[in-house]
Amino acid sequence: MPSRFSFPLRPSSLLILGGARSGKSRYAVSQALVGGPRVSVVATAEALDTDMAARIRRHREDRPRSWLTVEEPVELVGALRRLAGQTDTVLVDCLTLWVANQLQRGLADEAILAGGEALAKFVDERPYSLILVSNEVGEGVHPETASGLRFRDLLGTVNQTVARAADRVVLMVAGLPLRLKDQPFHETPPVSAPPEAP
Repeated sequence: MPSRFSFPLRPSSLLILGGARSGKSRYAVSQALVGGPRVSVVATAEALDTDMAARIRRHREDRPRSWLTVEEPVELVGALRRLAGQTDTVLVDCLTLWVANQLQRGLADEAILAGGEALAKFVDERPYSLILVSNEVGEGVHPETASGLRFRDLLGTVNQTVARAADRVVLMVAGLPLRLKDQPFHETPPVSAPPEAP
């Protein structure tokens, strides 16, 4: 019989950060494989050129064919909401292109940051386990253009917003995961002991 102090496990959330070719997507797939049997992928990439088309194809080949793939370049939170009840784990790959797609469509900074807040709220309330991938762009070469600076700053802020909501945050370096945050998601705050009787 379960203890009256036991609680059901809440679906987990994980944000995976890293630079280009750091092993982010491969690690994300490995984490999704240990979840429930029903896995969905929300892909934000658009095949706008041959290089991106090849990259999308490579990512698809690295994932099990049984996984459902939903392509959504901009309306990410809406796509995530529609998957409720249909899946055990959702992998979002990636937030970097999600922010870039919004910039390309002319969205204002305020709208993009509000989208990041809405995503963080969904991460906090998630109905299934959630794995999100994003680039860490603040440690590379300083952007030379105003648009590059804008993108770096917006993505950095969105990453911070989502990281605050996620249970776990991992930084990938040379294929190795470095744990930045590991917040237990199934524990409740300790109960204070009652005062002693006089």
